[in-house]
Parts: sequence; structure tokens; C-alpha cells
Amino acid sequence: MEKDITLNIHLEEDPDHTLAHAELFIRGDHFEAVGKAKRNPIDPPMPVIGEELAIARALQDLTGQVMESAQKKVSDFLVSSS
Repeated sequence: MEKDITLNIHLEEDPDHTLAHAELFIRGDHFEAVGKAKRNPIDPPMPVIGEELAIARALQDLTGQVMESAQKKVSDFLVSSS
């Protein structure tokens, strides 16, 4: 069996800040997270680094949300089957 999962990532940037909005849709569940990155004023502008950091931070938050949701479903199943 194969399934497609939808993950959307939207970036907002200015010269010093990057914001990543991530949305994940799995079997009717919807998860959202935001990741931020800020360039140190003494560092040269390298937008790709800010993008990667912001995306990684948003995905890390999504990971925690999905894990928590899965753990709750397992716990609910175990309680209901006892």
C-alpha cells in the first residue's frame, strides 16, 4: 500500500529574518508549526542558511506534534481495549 502525505512549507524573508510556516496533513489530522531564523549582523548575507534553519526548526516542531499525537492514539487504544 502507498499513500501520499501533504506537507506545505511557506517562507517569508527579509535581509535579516526568515520565517517558515509548515503544515502537515495526515489522514484527516492537521498539524502546523513555525520556524524562525535570524542573521547575526556581523555575518554575511546567506539566505539559504536562514531558510534551512527556519525549515528545520518548523519540521522539528512538527515532529514533536506528530509523535505526541501518535502516542495519544496508542494510549487511547490501550485504555479502550483493557
